[in-house]
Amino acid sequence: MLEGQVSEFGGILLFIIGGILFVLIAMTAARLLRPNRPNEEKLTSYECGEEAVGSAWGPFNVRFYIIALIFILFDIELVFLFPWAVVFGQKELIAATNGLWGWFALAEMAIFIIILATGLAYAWAKGYLDWIRPEIKVPAFESKVPAQLYQKLNEMYKGKQAPVSEETLISGK
Repeated sequence: MLEGQVSEFGGILLFIIGGILFVLIAMTAARLLRPNRPNEEKLTSYECGEEAVGSAWGPFNVRFYIIALIFILFDIELVFLFPWAVVFGQKELIAATNGLWGWFALAEMAIFIIILATGLAYAWAKGYLDWIRPEIKVPAFESKVPAQLYQKLNEMYKGKQAPVSEETLISGK
């Protein structure tokens, strides 16, 4: 039985190698056969419509990346859920393990979904999924040092770079 599996994997390996070779040969042939006459107009990124003003490498909002990463995570979750559902429904496996396979597979997938749901809940609670974020409120800080003491310090050392002691601040000298 093991030899049959090895030969099946060998066939898959041959298909992968054949696919890679096909792509490499096609790209090499295209590079050798194409005309190579670059000019200034061909090298621009302008294709159609109005010409772009400024750089194409403009600032990109980080929230797009966060949404894209969360989308990819849940897309991959579906990729993992489909084979699990197919194997989970095999009656031969369930019968061979006296029903333990079904409970194990169910618990395994429940843990997987709970971990992903916890991550989604965390992103939601932190506000990463809110497109319009609320203003960040800076907490008010009540200092024990009076404001006029800070003002004296600013007036005394305007343009100077020197350490100061507490006695100097209090006396004002």
